[in-house]
Amino acid sequence: MTDGEGHEMAIIAKCRNIAVPEQIVDLLLDPTAYANDRVLQAYAWLRENAPLAVIEREGFDPFRVVTRYADIREISRRNDQFHAGARFNPLIDKAGADFILSINDGSPHLVDSIVFMDSPRHMPHRLLTQNWFMPSNLRKLEDRIRVIARDAIDRMAAMDGRCDFAKDVAFAYPLHVIMSIFGVPAHDEPIMHRLTQDLFGGQDPEVTGAFHALDAEAYAANLHKTVAGFSDYFAALSADRRANPRDDLATVIAHGQIRGEPIGKSAETGYYIAVATAGHDTTSISTATAMEQLALNPDQFAKVQANPSLIPCLVDEAIRWATPIKHFMRSAAVDTEFAGEQLKANEWLMLCYASGNRDETVFDAPERFDIERSPNPHLSFGYGAHLCIGQHLAKLEMKILFEELIARIASVSLDGEASKTKSWFISGIRCLPVTFTLK
Repeated sequence: MTDGEGHEMAIIAKCRNIAVPEQIVDLLLDPTAYANDRVLQAYAWLRENAPLAVIEREGFDPFRVVTRYADIREISRRNDQFHAGARFNPLIDKAGADFILSINDGSPHLVDSIVFMDSPRHMPHRLLTQNWFMPSNLRKLEDRIRVIARDAIDRMAAMDGRCDFAKDVAFAYPLHVIMSIFGVPAHDEPIMHRLTQDLFGGQDPEVTGAFHALDAEAYAANLHKTVAGFSDYFAALSADRRANPRDDLATVIAHGQIRGEPIGKSAETGYYIAVATAGHDTTSISTATAMEQLALNPDQFAKVQANPSLIPCLVDEAIRWATPIKHFMRSAAVDTEFAGEQLKANEWLMLCYASGNRDETVFDAPERFDIERSPNPHLSFGYGAHLCIGQHLAKLEMKILFEELIARIASVSLDGEASKTKSWFISGIRCLPVTFTLK
């Protein structure tokens, strides 16, 4: 790409005295670029030319964009030097930030989530449920999950060879799994689906129902309203579990204590939201992506049909390819030197996981979907202390679903164009029309 013309709008970004082209900055800050994968062009340019570029754009606080795999891992590992909760996380513009600060007593976080906690608070809160999500415990849930998977495939099979795999299977199945684990009744699952879409799709007019993208204040107000909806629902669920404990995750959270004291309503709500949304939306996106790529790559579909032991590799490759969470922000706790750059305390950094997952120095032919890719050390679940607590559950859900699916369908192809959510935070397939034949 060329450097572009006209920097009069204060959109110059520099790293080691290299100017970042206007087009690259545009792609990073355009939600639609994440829906059609044009942002991958920006990532590739930045990895090659300015891997720690400072982005300056009117309406945003300056931030560095971290695009190389090794740098993302190292920053994620150094939790004492790079904090998750000191500033807004994920990226937000100034107008939206100012609105949230104004209605939230000066805090950048609408909810007290482990995603945004730093030491010493983070680990005690994480340990409340960590054992619950370990493979040894999840094995007890396999039979229940397999029943849910078979029901999902039965419904698909009844659709006469044509369905929207994203809406009919990929979204409904993980939602049912995570709500079952929580103990949420099935008739409330549409409420959870709507709240999740509102939380992550506020930049997409097709999700919000608006005629155009929401402005910054409206976007922030929508986030606030959605968090309140989650809070109201889960407060009632927690109250019930404190009075009537069950063998479910809601009971674990409702009775959670740190140093002998209840974790409090805000942290409780944050826990529910983190598990419910990540356990649903991100898994749904990866599941739909796996199906899309099998439809687009008949050779890959044939391989996994012939050798179902490749399904775990298919799952990991789909998760790498989709990278549903495109970024999280970090901020430097102190002045520090990193990768040859001098970072100032409070500098804001955008960790671009989707870029790390396409890093040519780590992945052979990263632009190729390859179900035999091994090892596959993708960054889709993060790294370090904030490594996704639900990663094993997500992989287990996908593995079971595709074991059941591959055993029953003979072919699959696209029946129209897939569409993706327009968002620079969490984005991926939300509509995937396919045709299929059964064995």
